[in-house]
Amino acid sequence: MCRAYQDLCLPPEASNLTVLRTAIRRLHPDTLAVRSWSAARKRYYRDLLCAHAAAQNLARPQRE
Repeated sequence: MCRAYQDLCLPPEASNLTVLRTAIRRLHPDTLAVRSWSAARKRYYRDLLCAHAAAQNLARPQRE
């Protein structure tokens, strides 16, 4: 699992929007202000959402 996702300390039940809002709040304002880093921020958010989906799959009870 992604270290950045683990640092957010969110439960797997959290919504995708909650994950994104928390990640945005944790970024430094200077990081958000640099326009040339927009692609990198989008990649970061996408990686967080993939890690969140993986955490949800692990937490979901397995059906047989």
